[in-house]
Amino acid sequence: MAPVSVDLTRRDHVERLVAAIRGAGRPLDAAALNAGVGVGGAFVETDLDAELSLVELNCASTVHLAKRIAQDMAARGEGRILFTSSVVSQAPAPFQAVYGASKAFVHMLALALREELSDSGVSVTALLPGPTDTEFFDRAGMQDTRVGASDSKDDPAQVARQGFEALMAGEAQVLGGSLASRAMGAMSRISPDALAAKAIRKLSEPGSA
Repeated sequence: MAPVSVDLTRRDHVERLVAAIRGAGRPLDAAALNAGVGVGGAFVETDLDAELSLVELNCASTVHLAKRIAQDMAARGEGRILFTSSVVSQAPAPFQAVYGASKAFVHMLALALREELSDSGVSVTALLPGPTDTEFFDRAGMQDTRVGASDSKDDPAQVARQGFEALMAGEAQVLGGSLASRAMGAMSRISPDALAAKAIRKLSEPGSA
């Protein structure tokens, strides 16, 4: 299949991508739904259009593409789907409020679909990375935050490998990154929301670097 360049915030482009997949001449064995953006900053100050575009990409396009892929895989009786969520999906994320909520949406979507498709031959896995050394924080306007300025972000190749291995093993979900990041993720999962929100605030508040 030749590379296809699309804007996933546009539903006609999502359908163009689906058409390319279906026309590739072979079934799709596995899909990684990884596209996403972030917007950092105080909710009362961040740009509304940027956040609505975030919801369109992180949530709406994920639902749209997952619907088409899952339908085809279920009809065939086999396939694997990997959803990239985030460690911040497990707790409130101050100063990343819309991003965190979008990743909680993706996380719950993945787990729900996993149960729905459990008898269909289709496996669904959620990947929850911690802070990873990509352009995410620059694009999200979070360079001046403690997490954005940190030199200890995880290696994206390691996170990708962990996601792939979990996908192939048929796991429900996996925390990605270093041992420290995975421990942080495990703690956020069991911490009371109010306590977890305060901890995340220290990392993501503008000027905290």
